[in-house]
Amino acid sequence: MALDRWIALILLLICMAYAYTAFFTMDASLAPFMRNTPIWPSTFPKVLSVMAMIACVIILLGFEESLSGPKDGDIDYRRLTDYKLGQAVILLGLMVAYALLLRPFGFLGSTFGFIIAGSMILGERRLHILIPVALIAAGSIWYLVQEVLGIFLRPLPFFMGV
Repeated sequence: MALDRWIALILLLICMAYAYTAFFTMDASLAPFMRNTPIWPSTFPKVLSVMAMIACVIILLGFEESLSGPKDGDIDYRRLTDYKLGQAVILLGLMVAYALLLRPFGFLGSTFGFIIAGSMILGERRLHILIPVALIAAGSIWYLVQEVLGIFLRPLPFFMGV
């Protein structure tokens, strides 16, 4: 069986467990006044699990395969060493570091550092463009989340108060 079908089989098993949870265990804990509403908190997980299971079955049965063979942009899993796996692994590590440093460095510092480091890993070397773009991106995202959506994000490191 091809790699994509193995992945689809694993995802199908995960989606079946998710569907069981959405259909049976989530509805059992609903308050009595919510049982008469047309949309329950489990509605979206139910729809999502059914759609994901349909997609997995389509992949398992091979309906999505084209008869023309692989296209130019397809990834050949037999030649994974030809791709830039080092960059991908370093970016994944950077994402983990970003999540761990979000509280100690604050949103602005960690987001600025993540954008700078991620761009440098991907090959951007023009710091005179990179630094202002990172500052504007981090600041505007913080402003939108904090002021427009009203979700508190600690902008500065913990030792600076705020």
